[in-house]
Amino acid sequence: MKDHAKELKAAGRRGTRAEKAALAEQDVLAKIAEMRESDRVMAERVHAVVMASAPVLEPKLWYGMPAYALDGKVVCFFQSAEKFKARYATLGFSDLATLDDGPMWPAGFALADVTAEVEARIGALVERAVRPVRNREALAAAADVA
Repeated sequence: MKDHAKELKAAGRRGTRAEKAALAEQDVLAKIAEMRESDRVMAERVHAVVMASAPVLEPKLWYGMPAYALDGKVVCFFQSAEKFKARYATLGFSDLATLDDGPMWPAGFALADVTAEVEARIGALVERAVRPVRNREALAAAADVA
């Protein structure tokens, strides 16, 4: 919570939208640089894949984690293994990500390594996550029927 409060306070002090976006990306890259080597290598690769796959997403810190937002709302985030003393890092997606696949779908993925195959999967997931959902009600109704 302290991280999130600092992030909100810092964002409020910044200038134009472009300046805020540039500073937010710097904050994300700085946070990634602080990570232990195994997490840092994965976070750098995830960052590159997300930015290439969905340039519409804006990097920002979210509760002290690198995250990627659409219109200011987080769509996906990288959670280092070290942060929660876990044995793997996590690529997570918020409810805004359009990963819907029937009545149930994954919203988080364990990352032990980021290989070329994993990069391709992440890219596809991120592209899918930001695709427009033209009719959310129809999607919800379809999930209720299934």
